[in-house]
Amino acid sequence: MSQTITKNKIIEESNRCVSCGLCLPHCPTYRLLKSEADSPRGRIALMNGVASGRIPLNSKFIQHMDRCLTCRACEAVCPNDVQYGALIDETRHLIGQSKIDNSGRKSFLQDLFLQLLLSHPVRLDYMRRLFYSAQKKSWFRWAGKVKFFADHALFKLILQLPPVRFPLVKINTGEVTVGNQWQRLYPAVGKHRGEVGLFLGCVARLADVRTLNASIAVLNYLGYAVHVPNDQTCCGALHQHRGAINKAGLFAKKNQAAFAGSNIQAIISTASGCATQLLESGVGGDNDRIVDISRFLVFSEGWERIEIAPLAEKILVHDPCSLRNVLEGQRYPYQLLERIPGVQVEPLANNDQCCGAAGTYFIDQPEISGMLLNDKITAIRESGARYLVTSNVGCGMHIANGLYENGIEVEVLHPVTLLARQMGLEL
Repeated sequence: MSQTITKNKIIEESNRCVSCGLCLPHCPTYRLLKSEADSPRGRIALMNGVASGRIPLNSKFIQHMDRCLTCRACEAVCPNDVQYGALIDETRHLIGQSKIDNSGRKSFLQDLFLQLLLSHPVRLDYMRRLFYSAQKKSWFRWAGKVKFFADHALFKLILQLPPVRFPLVKINTGEVTVGNQWQRLYPAVGKHRGEVGLFLGCVARLADVRTLNASIAVLNYLGYAVHVPNDQTCCGALHQHRGAINKAGLFAKKNQAAFAGSNIQAIISTASGCATQLLESGVGGDNDRIVDISRFLVFSEGWERIEIAPLAEKILVHDPCSLRNVLEGQRYPYQLLERIPGVQVEPLANNDQCCGAAGTYFIDQPEISGMLLNDKITAIRESGARYLVTSNVGCGMHIANGLYENGIEVEVLHPVTLLARQMGLEL
């Protein structure tokens, strides 16, 4: 895509902004920094100025664009329906096309991680046993004592990965087995109600296998056969938000082809960030079939034959930005959890504000990300709850690591994982 086309897109969409300012109180960076240039309205004005040639594309401009979390809270409240998410992605694409030296913006290790692993997520499947052994032998714990690893955000994330688990191989009534590779098909248990596809994602293949397994098990027990195409790939969100729009488009085409051959009624995602990217990149086709797992389960039949053990606990629910601001599905995790007898389901305080994870934002902008995370940690500590559920793997890892570093013993898990546990399907 040429720079001219990119600039024209930015100008056309940014001209829709009437500078009313209704977005300002909803923007996390504006609330923290009190800078107009770090607000949606200010950034849109800067984008328009650069695209139309009135102001230069320089390091200061790039800094204000990089500080955006892409949480899209502004977009959700915009009275003129300005597509801010598309605007910031196109602008970052423009920055990538520019001749300005911005090589220091992003970590070389991040780029390598994206290229070698997240662009080919099946490689994470092959690395699972290595990470499992490293955790078992406490290699990560020893590495965490080395200052270089402890101070680098990407290495720090790897060192603090949750316990690595293995994919389901087979599930029957009373029998669950696991292995190292995902099966192409997990047949329904009992009455057959339909066929669905499961999107694995990339990071979740290593860091959130528990949720993927739980989703398969719950779906199977409700009567759904689950297809897991082995040629699916990354959703492309991390690339899209770094400005690599063309690369993200290639992932969309691969995923569309991967799920096209299955006779499925829905493509289910366990991570709201992935679901958003799949939805907006057209992976579900004309009759879009992309559905967040909680929403799908809320409307599923077959619950009358499922026994769910009581849990007399307060459950805090964190609303990921992508679930709230784009998918508009934040109510479904609450409704799903209410199937568990005895639970007290409550929203985490200030759920309308980003936790600071935002893809790789916590690595690129650690200071701002840390301030946002601290707000969440304080709210969790004051709640007195023992459980926090969230519907996005990146948010879950970010918050869990913050709790760990603050010595707060609160379990962070996906709502479907907690439900599966109460169904006797802890995997």
